[in-house]
Amino acid sequence: QVQLMESGGGSVQAGGSLRLSCKQSNWHSRRCIAWFRQAPGKEREGVATLATYNGTTTYSDSVKGRFTISQDDAKRTVYLQMNGLRPEDTAMYSCAAGYDVCSIAGVYEYWGQGTQVTVFG
Repeated sequence: QVQLMESGGGSVQAGGSLRLSCKQSNWHSRRCIAWFRQAPGKEREGVATLATYNGTTTYSDSVKGRFTISQDDAKRTVYLQMNGLRPEDTAMYSCAAGYDVCSIAGVYEYWGQGTQVTVFG
């Protein structure tokens, strides 16, 4: 079991950057962390995944080249660096933890509360 807490959301002008953080309450040797987002009236969308045990990452086509997922093991924190933000990136961003195949289509049992990202302009 793990608790996840996101932070770092906010409002930013189009073209700007934000860095989201996902702090884990404990460490696990085989955990996958994923970032998802959901905009009002839209389905939840997987954005990026990171296998914390070997550093392998995946990205959705919509964010590839603009977003980077990374980790700081000492802080038990996974980051989502978002550059070149667009109005269509506006959504509630949540991180999730799972122990299945580490991909956007994987199974994630634990979820954080989310942090809002709003891109204007």
